[in-house]
Amino acid sequence: MSAEKLTITMEKLLKLHKSLYELAQKKTDIVKKADMDALNQMIKDEQAHIAAINILESDRQKVAAALVSGTEKPTMEDCLHAVDDGQREALDRLRTDLVGVISQIRQRNDLNQEMIYQSLQFVNLSLNLVAPQPEDFNYGPQAGQPKGPGLLNVKA
Repeated sequence: MSAEKLTITMEKLLKLHKSLYELAQKKTDIVKKADMDALNQMIKDEQAHIAAINILESDRQKVAAALVSGTEKPTMEDCLHAVDDGQREALDRLRTDLVGVISQIRQRNDLNQEMIYQSLQFVNLSLNLVAPQPEDFNYGPQAGQPKGPGLLNVKA
């Protein structure tokens, strides 16, 4: 029974991760268009997906602990050794698919991060060209002018 629960939980995790990958792909298009409202909404959607994934991962860990007794935090490899051959193949396939989708999500997120970083660099460059920052914020004589005695007589 626990192996079936683990399979169901892994299928749900895979489905949520695939959905998260689709969001990451959409985010790439949103970043290209520089649509901030859509980007904010996309981030909220991603956060909801991540919260659901965290809940499912907690459930998966509980089911795995029930399946593999004697191990505090069993891995999927431990679970594969504890189930029969038919369930082992299904779980191994789900694990492989999940690892592949997570890898795709990581690559897409790296791309999105790089695009956002480059966009911020361009915005900063544009701002510096339009309104350059003054070099010196201190009060006192300008560069190249001799220093005078000042307003305060320290000998008095």
